[in-house]
Amino acid sequence: MKKVFKILLWVVITLIFAGTFIFLYKNSQTKDVIYQTVTPKVIDIERTTVLTGKIEPRDEIAVKPQISGIITEINVEPGQMVKAGDVIARIKVIPEASQLSSAENRVNVARINLEEARQKHERNSSLYEKKVISREEYEGTLAAYNRAREEVTSAQDAVNIVKQGVSMYNASESNTMVRATITGLVLDVPVKVGSSVIQSNTFNDGTTIATIADMNNLIFKGTVDETEVGNLAVGMPMTIEIGALSDVNPSATIEYISPKGTESNGANTFEVKAALQLPEGVQMRAGYSANATVTLNGAKSVLSVPEAIVEFSGDSTFVYCLTDSVPKQKFERKSITTGISNGIDIEVKSGIDSKTILRGEEKKEEK
Repeated sequence: MKKVFKILLWVVITLIFAGTFIFLYKNSQTKDVIYQTVTPKVIDIERTTVLTGKIEPRDEIAVKPQISGIITEINVEPGQMVKAGDVIARIKVIPEASQLSSAENRVNVARINLEEARQKHERNSSLYEKKVISREEYEGTLAAYNRAREEVTSAQDAVNIVKQGVSMYNASESNTMVRATITGLVLDVPVKVGSSVIQSNTFNDGTTIATIADMNNLIFKGTVDETEVGNLAVGMPMTIEIGALSDVNPSATIEYISPKGTESNGANTFEVKAALQLPEGVQMRAGYSANATVTLNGAKSVLSVPEAIVEFSGDSTFVYCLTDSVPKQKFERKSITTGISNGIDIEVKSGIDSKTILRGEEKKEEK
């Protein structure tokens, strides 16, 4: 019994060693690498760059009041068309105490001067009728009387302007009526009835009553990286892709490239503006996100290969050409001259022809 057990133990040990030897032997054998093959093809290649940005009106005007006060009436809302001169809001003036007091004092002084001038004129009128004074002296007091009356009227109008912001001489052009300065679409009305507003002056920009823009004159405003800005030029065409309007791809023409870059997230970018040409009947909204594709250069009907199979070594480029496939694949390294690339395919100017079979992506298989 013990002898049988020993024999079985040695058999198991022998099998383990044999299996280990076979496993290690197989793993030590070299594996043939099989490559996929590709052939050059004739295509059109374009090198492009993409700018990110948005659609904006060329002229976006912020309408501000000419006086300070409180909004009593708003006649427009966002999305409404207005014409230049339309009244979009009315303002109630809140007079300053010092200005009102000064204006009222001016009225009181003007009335005193008027009464004095009236008395002098009446006295001189009586003397002139009696031929006691000359006509020249009489006309002098008459002119002074008329001036005093005009001064009272002017002083009263000044009080009215301080209190209400309206002059009796040009009530239709009152500063209390805020008017549209251009014809266009109302984009925003950031104030409400009852809001206090401040006129624009040298110390502040003033309160914006409404924002108006001509939506028939739009531009694409975007940015380009400093590595690509040197390839752009004013007058170059671009194609616009709008995320919100996937079926609309208007064209545009570059009309401005910023001479100064701005740093954004550690990279320098330059602002680019392009005039948009909208297709007939397309309605556009301000602020749409958009991408603009610009063709930097291109070549028609050129021999090309996938850029991924090209080996770059300094200023030289190489591909591997198939020379034999039996019993296994053999390739020859060959120098080629390349041209433009679109990031996927690259132009081949010389070194191979359209019948050359090239080494592509490798695929490992065990025999």
